[in-house]
Amino acid sequence: MTDATPHRDVYTHGHSSVVVSSHGMRTAAGSAAYLIPFLRPGLDLLDVGCGPGSITVDLARLVAPGRVRGVEITEAPLGQARALAAQRGIPVEFAVDDAYRLTTPDDSVDVAHAHQVLQHLSDPVAALREMRRITRPGGVVAVRDADYAAFSWWPADERLDAWLNLYRTVAHGNDAEPDAGRRLLAWAHEAGFTEVTPSASVWCYATPDERAAWGGMWERRIYSTIGQMAIERGLASRADLDAISAGWREWAAHPDGWLVIPHGEVVARA
Repeated sequence: MTDATPHRDVYTHGHSSVVVSSHGMRTAAGSAAYLIPFLRPGLDLLDVGCGPGSITVDLARLVAPGRVRGVEITEAPLGQARALAAQRGIPVEFAVDDAYRLTTPDDSVDVAHAHQVLQHLSDPVAALREMRRITRPGGVVAVRDADYAAFSWWPADERLDAWLNLYRTVAHGNDAEPDAGRRLLAWAHEAGFTEVTPSASVWCYATPDERAAWGGMWERRIYSTIGQMAIERGLASRADLDAISAGWREWAAHPDGWLVIPHGEVVARA
């Protein structure tokens, strides 16, 4: 049974070009390694919150000839997803759908996957129950989310501290949980799963190219949806955003710059 309560979630990141392009750099190896041992050819898979589809297409290659569908709450990133699948010659269906009321029938996929999705939902447990509904008995529901409060970097910088505090404040204002990673196991249990495999992994940005990619992205991204929300809610000024942007630029250029982003992960048996 799907959740009948209406949800009006706000996506803290938005779908600006800088956000979608950064999400398009993700791969199954870098973002879903915990799930790969559970995959095999012929499994049907649904990717909830697929974004520009880079992880989805990688997963589709691993489960081919199984059917794969990627869904998003908006059409915005799906054109890029379809183009990527066509470029790689991998058949994937992409469509708009609602994580709380998926159009997928009961017991119709072997794997339901969501990467960096639950942290943006006002009711992540309801979404997990919905993913469980569509998964065949014996199949798996796999989710991975960052844990913002556990981010760590060097050198210390008050401007980056301000960025993290601002991000978490805006996300909480959206009735979302940016520190989702540590909560995934509890949410899976609350959703009714009894056989759950928990794990954790990190993204680390420390080489010059890695720092340039992450720092350069946030140097611009702070002015996108997250910054606009902060200004509209009286949480920051344009000068504050400028300082955060400069902080990321200088961190990226620092030869000792180091950043680690912890993630929680669970694979729950349906």
